[in-house]
Amino acid sequence: MIVELLSGHSVGWLAGLVVALLATGIIAGLLAGLLGVGGGIVVVPVLYHLFTLLGVDESVKMHVAVGTSLATIIPASIMSSRAHAKKGNLDVSLLRTWGPALLVGVLIGIAISGYLRGTTLTAIFAVVALLVAANMAFRGKGLALTDDLPPTPFKQIIGTLVGGFSTLMGIGGGTLSVPLLTAFGYPIHRAVGTAAAIGMVISLPGAIGFLINGLGVPNRPPLSLGYINLAGLALIVPMTMMMAPIGARIAHAVNANRLRQVFAFFLFLTSLRMLYGLL
Repeated sequence: MIVELLSGHSVGWLAGLVVALLATGIIAGLLAGLLGVGGGIVVVPVLYHLFTLLGVDESVKMHVAVGTSLATIIPASIMSSRAHAKKGNLDVSLLRTWGPALLVGVLIGIAISGYLRGTTLTAIFAVVALLVAANMAFRGKGLALTDDLPPTPFKQIIGTLVGGFSTLMGIGGGTLSVPLLTAFGYPIHRAVGTAAAIGMVISLPGAIGFLINGLGVPNRPPLSLGYINLAGLALIVPMTMMMAPIGARIAHAVNANRLRQVFAFFLFLTSLRMLYGLL
């Protein structure tokens, strides 16, 4: 089956694919540490387009991209959150109060992902990423809605939505939690550090859910366990683990406004690519 899927591609083309996956891991790791996004904002669209080039079936390629991305986020989030914790930028109390709501959202996302078409998952990823990018790009520097997160139960509702949408998008939670936390008065560096730990809460159960949902599903790419592609995982993860601490160190040398601009740039780029793919 592997030979059939890769037939028609030269050795040079396949070598380029390997290099592309390694480069994806490098960029994803840097973003995990720099922006607290777990790298999924890069991994999902890259895998989606690579699977398209390989001719992977439309019905499963987005699911495999999302599942594989969630799996790659696990080690990157661990490395990134440890680095941020050493800098004192990880809010443990928020993780304790928000964790259960995030987990509920993840479970909801897993449950409905098995019923969604690949194009629907793609649309969710592109639209939400575009909205978040616009918020980060155009919201004024230092502008916050309030000085603190809303009280219960609104805080838990927000956490559930973050967990659910992050799971459906294959991201670690930073893409949504960083702009939300800064909107509620969190300093950008503390929001990024806490988001890295949120990535662990979302990615581990999310990856397990996509693995289970994909078992026995036909037309998956070779070397896939459920909706997790082991080849992509093996090439991306080492790079993310190596680069995440470097990204975290860079984050503390960049001013808050510039960090927000970098975050918005990558989200705009990603969402536009995915919307173009839908059209």
